Parts: sequence; structure tokens; C-alpha cells
Amino acid sequence: MNRSVKLLIDGQEVKVAEGTTVLEAIRKQGIAIPTLCYHPYLKPVGSCRLCVVDIEGDRGLPASCSTPAEDGMVIRTRTPRVQEYRQEMLRLILQDYPQDALTLELRQLVQQVGLELPSRPPVERSRPKLPGGPFFERDYHYCIRCGRCVRVCQEVRGAQAIVFREGKNGMEVGTAFDRPLEDAGCQFCAACVDVCPTTALYDRTDPEATKYQGPTKEVASICPYCGVGCRLIFRVRDNHIVRQWADPEGPANRGQACVKGRFGIAGFVHHSDRLTHPLVKNNGGWTAVGWDQALDTVAQAFSRYKPEEVAVIASAKCTNEDNYIFQKFARAVLQTNSIDHCARL
Repeated sequence: MNRSVKLLIDGQEVKVAEGTTVLEAIRKQGIAIPTLCYHPYLKPVGSCRLCVVDIEGDRGLPASCSTPAEDGMVIRTRTPRVQEYRQEMLRLILQDYPQDALTLELRQLVQQVGLELPSRPPVERSRPKLPGGPFFERDYHYCIRCGRCVRVCQEVRGAQAIVFREGKNGMEVGTAFDRPLEDAGCQFCAACVDVCPTTALYDRTDPEATKYQGPTKEVASICPYCGVGCRLIFRVRDNHIVRQWADPEGPANRGQACVKGRFGIAGFVHHSDRLTHPLVKNNGGWTAVGWDQALDTVAQAFSRYKPEEVAVIASAKCTNEDNYIFQKFARAVLQTNSIDHCARL
């Protein structure tokens, strides 16, 4: 059983489990604290320095995201030197960032830190737009080098397709030797897009999605492509999927998806060739029927064969539970042990 530690945060006594970070303890109390390099998918590194706090007895200002909570700590989150330090760090981070392109996350950070950005002329483009493949765009002119995209590609996806490298203006995000994403091992899972706090990485607009009008709603459901059971969030308009992304709370995928789940669902679900009702062959053609008639037709066809004349191949697109029922159906109903799985072939 994990032991607990007691802290004093802004005058409030807090009890947390050993191993909890100071940032987690602060947020457990409902105290807002700015972060930029931090992301729940990633290991804390404390590089942006926006989450610094004042800890009694500590001469410096440690990053709360990477500092473990210790028993007896006295922490202050909004002292004058903490506020001044955060403002200076955010000012440096945004010094070359176009103010007319501040995203919601960046605007919230500016407000939370209390930073007043001086008006200035448009920033000269430092890097050209780069090809992002068929699904998203890369415009590193808007990159603030927070490192979230690089780290999720390495820590979570294990692809290491994008890296920090030395550029004309210092460290910049890109691919090794400036190779195209396809040659760098990119999986086009868009995990980098999902964690990017700016418009340096963003989804391409699906031309089909612009045809649909009306309000949107968001629906969580299971990805239909395979049996892993990844949960996605679908943005739906006029009964059509216009965008989807991985659900951070999905128990099987925890905010991750493959390229098919992340970008291919709408094209798959709404494709004109997709069957949406059962068809039964009749006089050389196909006739749409109800499910009861379709199942009766299949059952009658099965009854014409002896057990030794039947073999069953299960599918990796089914869940484990579906495949279990499939083999029970083969053995208990069709009376055959000739069953295999396509993943073994």
C-alpha cells in the first residue's frame, strides 16, 4: 500500500500518495497553474518553466511537473517572483510567434500568466511550409519548440520520425536530414498533431466535410476497423462524420489511434460502395432483404453440409469476444473443429 505525504499548498494542507508530483498535488486542490511542455501523455521534463513554484527552503524555482511531492513541503504558487519568472519565460517563448495566430491554449496561457504582449509588426516567415503527407499540414513558422510532438512520437508511438535538430535559427523541429515524413518512418497517426499547442501541425480539411450544414455534435464510439477496441470521438454534422480523433479516456487506446482510425473512418463509413443492408442472390442478381430473411438463408445453406465439409476462418477485425463466440458456433453448432484465424495465415 502506497504511503501518503502531507504538503502545505498556498496555506492549504494537502495529502497525496507518495510519488505524486507537485503539479498533480496542486491541481488536485483545484489551483490553476500554467503548463506548456507538460502533457498527460508524456513524461514530465520541466523545460518550459511555466509551472515553477516557490518551495520553502529551496533557493531556486523548481518546475512542479517534474518535482516529486515530499512530506512537509510548503509550496506557494503565486508569489511575486514566481509570477515574474513565468511572465519572462512566456515572453521568451512567444517572442517570435505571430500574435494574430495565437491559439486558444496560448491565449489562455497569456491570460493565466498575466502577460501583456506588446503590439508589433507581423513576424517575417522563418520557415516555409513543409509537406505533411495526405492527412495533415506542417507549418513550423508557428512552432514554439515545446517538444511535445517530438516526445509523443518517441515516447508513446516509438516511431522517432520527428526530432529536434540544429537549424539556421538554432534548434528546430523536423525530420532527420530533412527527409520526407514517408521516408522518416512516420505512421501518420497524428499523435503529434493532437498534442501540438499551436498551428504548426493541423489536420487537413476534408472537402467532403464542407458539404454538410448545420450544428455539430460529438459522439464517443468504438473504431470499426479492427478488434482492438479503440475509442474515438466523432464530430457529426447532418448525420455525417466530419472529423474524428482518439478519446483520451479510451481504456484500450488512451488517446492514441492508427492512421485508419484517425483519418479513414468517414471515408469508410460513408463510401458509396459500402453495404448498409443484407443482400441475397436471386435469379442472378442481388435483392435487399431484412436481417431475419438473410440469417434464415445462411442457416439453410449451412444445413446442407456435413460437419467434415465445413471449415471456419475467424477475423482479426472482430473483438476477442466475437471470435470466442465464433469458435463456439463452429464447434457447438456446425460440429466442426476445423477453425483457424486469419492472423495466423
